[in-house]
Amino acid sequence: MAQLEFFFDCSSPWTYLAFSRIEAIVERTGAEIIWKPVLVGGIFNAVNKDVYETRANPHPVKGRYYVKDLKDWADYCGIKIGMPPVFPVRAVNAMRGAIVALDEGKLPAYAWATFRTYWGELQDISQPEVLAGICREVGIDEALFARRITEEDVKTRLRENTEDVITRGGFGSPTMFINGTDMYFGNDRLPLVEAALERSRS
Repeated sequence: MAQLEFFFDCSSPWTYLAFSRIEAIVERTGAEIIWKPVLVGGIFNAVNKDVYETRANPHPVKGRYYVKDLKDWADYCGIKIGMPPVFPVRAVNAMRGAIVALDEGKLPAYAWATFRTYWGELQDISQPEVLAGICREVGIDEALFARRITEEDVKTRLRENTEDVITRGGFGSPTMFINGTDMYFGNDRLPLVEAALERSRS
């Protein structure tokens, strides 16, 4: 069985696009998926600081196409992606929450709800009451969640995932590895990911 590591941050719209299709790809190819929540800001700070300059001073022509491209992809994937009033958002607690959801056996449902709440409903996922609503939606105890996201083991695991993807050559979200070493970056690489997974099982 091929193994797919999926490094992701829910504050990225392109990651939402990839996430919306990755489970179906894994099912079709019979692969095992390993969810790896990260902080994409930590990745950018370490190896991709140019992204901040690009955001601050977008190219006018490319910027207009970016909006169209994102909408086209969202339509293709059957999801809603708007423009959150808080962007970039401080996603650290949301992504620590993904570690908690993983431990509770509810990671995919939690990530779906977090992506949809931020990108579809345009709510600020840095706010405790918004995260509490996500917990209620997916069946995670709110008190447990609030406690666990402050605990050192959860903080450490999120930091280690982030450092891991940087060490292995990643520079953003989503980053995917097949069988430990074969790296792919970005939503638009999913056809290549699926083809590689198919080859791995043949």
